[in-house]
Amino acid sequence: MQFGVFDHIEPVPNQPLDQIYRERLVQIERLESAGFYAYHLAEHHTPAVHSLAPSQNVFLAAVSERTSTLRFGPCVYVLPLHHPVRLIEEISMLDNLSGGRMEIGVGRGGVLEAHFWGQETDVEINQARYLETLEIVKEGLTHDALTYEGEFYNFDELPMRLRPKQSPYPPMWYMRNVETAAINGMNTVVVGSMDGFAANVQRYRKLWDEHQGVGSLTLQGTVPKIGLVVHMLLAETDEQAIEDATPAWDVYRWNLAAPRRLEAEKRGLEQFLGENANPRPANLPPREARRDLDATLSEGARKDGSRPTRSGHGGVGAGFGVLAGSPESVRAYMDEYVATGANYLVCSFQWGSLSHQQAMRSIDLFATEVMPHYTD
Repeated sequence: MQFGVFDHIEPVPNQPLDQIYRERLVQIERLESAGFYAYHLAEHHTPAVHSLAPSQNVFLAAVSERTSTLRFGPCVYVLPLHHPVRLIEEISMLDNLSGGRMEIGVGRGGVLEAHFWGQETDVEINQARYLETLEIVKEGLTHDALTYEGEFYNFDELPMRLRPKQSPYPPMWYMRNVETAAINGMNTVVVGSMDGFAANVQRYRKLWDEHQGVGSLTLQGTVPKIGLVVHMLLAETDEQAIEDATPAWDVYRWNLAAPRRLEAEKRGLEQFLGENANPRPANLPPREARRDLDATLSEGARKDGSRPTRSGHGGVGAGFGVLAGSPESVRAYMDEYVATGANYLVCSFQWGSLSHQQAMRSIDLFATEVMPHYTD
């Protein structure tokens, strides 16, 4: 089992932006010393408020300087919002600056952010932009000249002066859809709860073998990874963890959903409200199997008082789950997790109104009292 971290970098009450950045870099140094595999940073833009690092590459450049072994990357680049050549150049820069530690997550994002960026709000056009940008990025990262004729971009023998350190390019990740990931030979991060996760692991492995070859590795020669994002808070006791996590999760849910919805309502953008908030293109594979649950902390079944409180998929738009408990309780959860056959767990340690101090304590407890039980 390997461990990673997924991060939005949300606002922290009463803290200036420069302090939030400094403290997050301190956390990332601790993640490296604890032996985490990678740090994955989300991409969101105004009017969203839950991502204070909308230019992931700027922040990741700082991460590359503060670390030496920890891998890092976007999870995901919202490809329709990026010019492919600029992305090729910056990926190459980060991979070389870090000595080959870059990981690339890709996705199409939503049409609401595309609207605010002045792009088309047709979901099929958004999907076409994603596919074309991805194809160009792969082409440009692997060739000395880029020639491409598409719907949105055209390049004629454009010299590619920069190349990534890793060959043929850094490992790629796709989030939320195990079918898309397996068919395209990418690692994957699942969003949701433990409900249905084991089925997703089996589905991913089966499709990987069908499309990439039985037992085959990624293009970079690694075993393909599948992991679940779990927002977590560890404390000395279950009671303390639940008490601290409950208000923080409420703030997280608000940060994730409300600002964009309120902005759309204020502007009368009915096409982005309700069931239309996150439309999907036609003919895409279904997302991971999951049972839709309300993303509030609800106490689960306990065994001798040793089960953590956790929730599954929620109505906050992204479906992340949360886990709160003592190290003993989190180990009980981890025993279930290992049984799914997954080989990666993606933790999130600071979210909602949690403080830097709470996050650091949670990281320390996880690193010293949980991780050693599940690593070689």
